[in-house]
Amino acid sequence: MSDLIIPAPPELTELLRRTREFTESRIYPVEAKLSKGDAKSQQLIAKLQAEAKVAGLWALGLPAEMGGGGLSMMSLFFVQEEQGRSEFGNAIFGSSTRQDVLSLATYGSAALKDRYLKSLVSSGQVPALSMTEPGTSGSDPSGLSAHACMDGDEWVINGHKWFITGADVAPYHTVMCRTGSNPTGRDAFSLLVVPQGTRGVQLVREMELMGLRRGHWEVRYENVRVPADYIVGGIGNAGVVAQARLAPGRLLHAARWIGQARRAFELMKARLNERKAFGGLLRDKQLMQQHVFDSAAEIEMCHLLGLATADLLDRGDKARVPVGMLKVVTSRMQQAVIDRAVQVFGSEAFIEESPLSVLYRTARLGRIYDGPDEVHIENVVGRLL
Repeated sequence: MSDLIIPAPPELTELLRRTREFTESRIYPVEAKLSKGDAKSQQLIAKLQAEAKVAGLWALGLPAEMGGGGLSMMSLFFVQEEQGRSEFGNAIFGSSTRQDVLSLATYGSAALKDRYLKSLVSSGQVPALSMTEPGTSGSDPSGLSAHACMDGDEWVINGHKWFITGADVAPYHTVMCRTGSNPTGRDAFSLLVVPQGTRGVQLVREMELMGLRRGHWEVRYENVRVPADYIVGGIGNAGVVAQARLAPGRLLHAARWIGQARRAFELMKARLNERKAFGGLLRDKQLMQQHVFDSAAEIEMCHLLGLATADLLDRGDKARVPVGMLKVVTSRMQQAVIDRAVQVFGSEAFIEESPLSVLYRTARLGRIYDGPDEVHIENVVGRLL
């Protein structure tokens, strides 16, 4: 698939080939339509999801007994690099819902499993994780003010959230809020499930991010009522559930970022081989060659760190130091490689028809969501020292 220092194992070769072929032939040509984020784009995603199922490329990271492909984290890392070459690949291949399915299977009540587990796997619908609040640090849950209390056999939820992905189409919202008798302690946070359409859920507005509409919403919860057993992990255990999903989630983020960096790198190389300037090909200019060298080296270093981290997770290690390192260096690498590709293309990279235009803008988000660089660096250094 590429000049990898450590290539994929032979048993994955055909699967990776089919994933790349599907991505390039079915997803790349319609990315502009998918970027609109309207009803037609949702219909198109559903159509492509059906095609991915027929092609045997659906939910490869979920256990086989749940209807998935049963891949190990190591194998899934290779696959996610291919799926992640397009920002829409994760949804189209049914990979977006992996962490929610596994959290629900492990920590969900019987009522929640009966209602949602099978449908999440088969549909690929992604629940909306409702955590971040206006005016507070999203990386420090201690500042959250949304709260819930028991009234009879129901939870009553009140709060104000934003940057909630898919709030308008998700089957349910998983709302992190304060519960219990110790409202100032971190152990007082719980995750409550609010089905789509529940009375009191107000979708305030869809938020544009750097000119892109990607389904991020501002949401208010006003006296929202859900059954007592619509809780994930039990009262006060939001942190436990979150930590269990964060390490593999960050690993797979990194795999997709590497995939997008590889895509930008391939565009860069093609441009250098075909574009002439100042009496010769761009590929012969030493400063252009520096872009190629730096990008190739950084991509492969992140790839190797990702494989090592995946191996640790497969062996049951929490891998907190390598996961933190990987999240920081890969998000920075992705941004740097795409930036170099933009430099090589010049003004052509900025037009909407160029995949680099969207890749450049979305790459910047990776250094903030799922924990900003600074938080990961502090945590890693604290463990190292």
